[in-house]
Amino acid sequence: MKHTKNIRKTGILITLAGGCLWGLSGACGQFLFAEKNACSDWLVPIRLVLAGFLLTAWYLLRRPTLARQIWSGRKSAITLLCYGILGMMLCQYSYFKAIEYSNAGTATVLQYLSPVLIMIVMCIRKRRLPGIIDTAAVLLALSGIYLLATHGQSGQLAVSGQALFWGLFSAVTVVLYNMIPERLMETYPTSFLLGWAMLIGGTVLCLLRRPWQYHPVMDRETLLFLAIIILFGTVLSFSLYMQGVKLIGPEKASLYACVEPVSATLFSAFWLHASFLWIDLAGFACIISTLFLITLWGNRKQ
Repeated sequence: MKHTKNIRKTGILITLAGGCLWGLSGACGQFLFAEKNACSDWLVPIRLVLAGFLLTAWYLLRRPTLARQIWSGRKSAITLLCYGILGMMLCQYSYFKAIEYSNAGTATVLQYLSPVLIMIVMCIRKRRLPGIIDTAAVLLALSGIYLLATHGQSGQLAVSGQALFWGLFSAVTVVLYNMIPERLMETYPTSFLLGWAMLIGGTVLCLLRRPWQYHPVMDRETLLFLAIIILFGTVLSFSLYMQGVKLIGPEKASLYACVEPVSATLFSAFWLHASFLWIDLAGFACIISTLFLITLWGNRKQ
């Protein structure tokens, strides 16, 4: 019993750590945009290529047969390419674009609308009408968007149209990010798929956005925050989260991962001095509560 409690505590702690590192990653991106003349077209391709290279290289060295096996089947190869481009690349690019036009807290909270979108997609796939809890989650999400976008005053935007577009678009791409590799995840480790998807998405984005054309301030501080984003905010954070999933299960892990938008907001407010009104926080609460509602109700039904 004591051993089980220790495992559960460890799982909770490392899941919280992974979520906090994700929030730190977004805040570091915000810092580079504000202070070092960086942009998403420069940061995201570099982040994806380097993080993807590290993860893929590990599998090539430790499990070379597995690393090549996925390319032997046409269907799995096409799915992986779609995952890398439509899922990983668009998800990461739109998320950091939203940060560029607003801040890490707002962008992360808007991205957390994705569970509601996934729920709607599942209702369509299963050809069933949304239940009471489903409807409540949608209404909460819409209320949160309304409060964030207008501060309760119809006819005017409290955030820029670009920030709202990229934040909502990032929530849509998270749906693709989660649903495209469903069958691949039955055969391959998630971190293995993540590595290939990052490498593919980053390579394609490099060709599309040409990050070498941009010239942010390159000093020790820039290199430090870039390293934090790649090593801690990508490779380590995901590894911690997946280990948490193994120890406490995906449902509980997804709940504790809600610390990500909270940590991103705190980093933005206290470190980067982003200003949030009480109505912003009310909008954040509406959106984050949808994940608790959907996950807890899902566990109860199971």
